Amino acid sequence: MRPSRLLDLGLWLAVCAPPVALAIDDGDARRVAAAAVAVPLFGAATAVSRRWPLVALAVPVAVSLALDVQMFGPLAWTWAALVVFGYLAGHRMASARPALWFFAAVALAGLPLSALVLRDLWGWPTQLVTLLLAVVVPWLLGRWRRQYAELVRTGWLLADRLEREQRAVADRARLRERARIAGDMHDSLGHDLTLLAVRAGALELDPGLDARQQAAVRELREAAAAATERLREIIGVLRGDDEGAAVPPREESVETLVERARDSGVPIVVEHVDGHLDGHLGDTDGLPPMTALAVRRVLQEALTNAAKHAPGATVRVRLASDDDTVTLRVVNGRAPAAAPPGVASGGSGLVGLAERVRLAGGVLRAGPATGGGFEVAAELPVTGVQAAHEHVRTTAGLDAPVTAAVRELDLARRRVRRRLAQAVGIPVAVLTGIFALLIPLSFVSSSFSVLDPAAYGGLKVGEPRDDVRSRLPAFTRDSPPDGAPAPPPGQDCVYYTMKTDSARAYRLCFARDRLVSKAVVPTP
Repeated sequence: MRPSRLLDLGLWLAVCAPPVALAIDDGDARRVAAAAVAVPLFGAATAVSRRWPLVALAVPVAVSLALDVQMFGPLAWTWAALVVFGYLAGHRMASARPALWFFAAVALAGLPLSALVLRDLWGWPTQLVTLLLAVVVPWLLGRWRRQYAELVRTGWLLADRLEREQRAVADRARLRERARIAGDMHDSLGHDLTLLAVRAGALELDPGLDARQQAAVRELREAAAAATERLREIIGVLRGDDEGAAVPPREESVETLVERARDSGVPIVVEHVDGHLDGHLGDTDGLPPMTALAVRRVLQEALTNAAKHAPGATVRVRLASDDDTVTLRVVNGRAPAAAPPGVASGGSGLVGLAERVRLAGGVLRAGPATGGGFEVAAELPVTGVQAAHEHVRTTAGLDAPVTAAVRELDLARRRVRRRLAQAVGIPVAVLTGIFALLIPLSFVSSSFSVLDPAAYGGLKVGEPRDDVRSRLPAFTRDSPPDGAPAPPPGQDCVYYTMKTDSARAYRLCFARDRLVSKAVVPTP
């Protein structure tokens, strides 16, 4: 047998124990018959409690109402079923609305049942209190327990999801870093291979070389060009669309880049802001790492493009900076000769360069220069870029899943706190409402329990109770007046309000469904 079935069997035995024990102890035929009916009904309720918990709860509620409209009389042997099935309904129901409608229906049905069956409105408050304490409070506790279990489960799910997201973010960060390293390799090695191809192309045209030497130089140039193309294809696969900013490695200075390009045969002129020419470009040591790397990459790419597409043309380079901005401008004139054959062009250098400058917080402009040739210019901020990009990277990367998880867990905690407040506040509010109902109920009961003196005088001792009831008011008094004697033993006595004296009442006592005595109490 499955564990759930064993649990249901134990539950059934637990809810059936009170009625069976009381029926055996009392021996009353009515109790025995009630227990004989309740035991199989409780078994059916247990069988459907997992799938239809509200139906299971309705069974003990219906049994209690059938035995006593006030639900208080049979409480001694139905309390276990009411409490257990009320708790299970709160714990197993996903939505609270059907249960609330059920409780409202039972509470509203108690008023006409009390009026028609008991002929006494004061049975309704008793039923409401019994329903609240024996059914609603356990249901609220089960509801809160369900919410707490969901909170714990949500916490574990969020922790697991957060761990997976953190691993995914770390994997993406590693991939981006590898792509950035690949891009740096492409820029650096591509620059060197391009200069090598340009130098070999220039050497190939040297008239001092014989045919064999020129063929060897041509093979060297073609090998450099092919290596550049293969490098572009391989590294292009590794480039990512979402490359972020990284701390750049230490690289050669802008002066070294200019000198190496000059050594390769590229005529370069360094301009100062005042227009004078000087062989020294300056350095980028005082710039933020991202800005310095962007400056070197712009200069490197611009010199490479000039060597590829305008061999022999003079290249003018100007690097200027102030407190806020550093500006680099590289302009090459028209090429006096065609580009050497076999020099590979990736076609994406300026696109990647513009993205790198944008990530550094700057702007890149590339296009035809005034007076002919081609111009590449970049403006980059001097301060505040690295911290801003680190903040964006942290906010958009590692901290995003943490913030979402914390927010979702906080919402789950609020739901649990709200359910706990409801578990305490709803019973208090209902009890307050019940006590508030007692005032108008007392007025209604007093108004409809007045017995006409002529009708009282016409009652005869010995008349059947059914005949007497037709001449009595719809309701009885809620209690005997102060000073009234105790009813005679073995007699069922009811009290009615006197029209002429509210301090006294008519008392009618019945035995074996006949009127055995009538009196005015207390005695005048």
